[in-house]
Amino acid sequence: MITLDLIKTLSIKNDKKIVFIVIDGLGGAVHPSYGTTELEVAKHPNLDSLAKESLCGLAIPVDYGITPGSGPGHLALFGYDPVKYLIGRGILEVLGLGMELQQNDLAFRGNFATINKDEIITDRRAGRIPTEETVRLIEKIQKNIKKIDDVEVILKAGKEHRFAGIFRHNKLVENITENDPHKEGNKPHKIEPTVNSEEAIFTAQVVNKFILEVKELLKDEPKANYVLLRGFAKYPNIPKMQEVYKLTPVAIAVYPMYKGIAKVVGMEVIDGCETIEDEIKKLEELFSKLYDFYYVHIKDTDKLGEDGNFEGKVKKIEEIDKLIPRVLNLQPDVLVITGDHSTPAVTKGHSWHPVPVLLWSKTIPACIKNNVQKFTEEEFSRGMLGQVYMTKIILLSMAYALKLDKYGA
Repeated sequence: MITLDLIKTLSIKNDKKIVFIVIDGLGGAVHPSYGTTELEVAKHPNLDSLAKESLCGLAIPVDYGITPGSGPGHLALFGYDPVKYLIGRGILEVLGLGMELQQNDLAFRGNFATINKDEIITDRRAGRIPTEETVRLIEKIQKNIKKIDDVEVILKAGKEHRFAGIFRHNKLVENITENDPHKEGNKPHKIEPTVNSEEAIFTAQVVNKFILEVKELLKDEPKANYVLLRGFAKYPNIPKMQEVYKLTPVAIAVYPMYKGIAKVVGMEVIDGCETIEDEIKKLEELFSKLYDFYYVHIKDTDKLGEDGNFEGKVKKIEEIDKLIPRVLNLQPDVLVITGDHSTPAVTKGHSWHPVPVLLWSKTIPACIKNNVQKFTEEEFSRGMLGQVYMTKIILLSMAYALKLDKYGA
């Protein structure tokens, strides 16, 4: 069993550069209306060409049949056991938005949602209201709700319908449920304690009161008249990438959650990007710097998959493909292109399907036997990597960057 402590003893610092392009929700599944997956339909000549000279396979984020959240998927990509190091989504959102956490804080993430007169959730994302509208709503709530039962409430708007928050009090715990039913057409759940303790009961009461007060404040809003709260968590104790891998890592992402997870594992986070084009430009600007691990997160494929927009996801993959030559022009020593999980349009959400993973390196021989001709799930099922646990991808990238010493005599 390879542990992080063992990896610490094998890691070598050198000047080789590794790039991880993480296309969120990359993998798909056969859609009955099209008879195939998004990657099969999309035209991606640059990715196809790269696949022919790369190690390819399908990655399993957590385990067979397990549908991962974005947190577990990313932790696995960075080599952390996603079962052992389970990080609440609230922590990632709060850190990604630059909010300051204290020891007793309970972090959470929120969605604005639409609820009807029968208390049924009709839209979990409130029509994906624009970010400016979320800013207005958060200001409205924060102005009217500063404390609940002596618990301080701190809120901050995120992207589109998303926001994050902190409940600050020394009696709060993580052991509560969420109110998100995860599907439209259902009533929101009541927040319940998951353990029979005074602290858990108190925490659940506070959160339920907060939700009710917000509901009253938003009752006249046309779309965003309710909030769904998830990912209640306190700050985790997790080893940093600098310590484990001896890397100098940097993260380039648009959405707060992915900046948050990058901060948790020790990456420097770069702000100022709003589009995929911005992210690639930032990668180009930073490539001559002293970083040796570059994490670039692309979100739009996941959003389109969640919306069930098959054709939109196809077009987004084609857009990404056009930017691949710019990444290759940087001449990284190792390039990994994969996702943190699959988000097929047919499921309209994350799924358990394995994720395509490509590893290109300067040290892979040109004569390598490779049965892969296209960047698709079916082709990658014949790749040399086979089915690989996602936690192993960073180890392979380290090996091809000559950043791992020999194990044993």
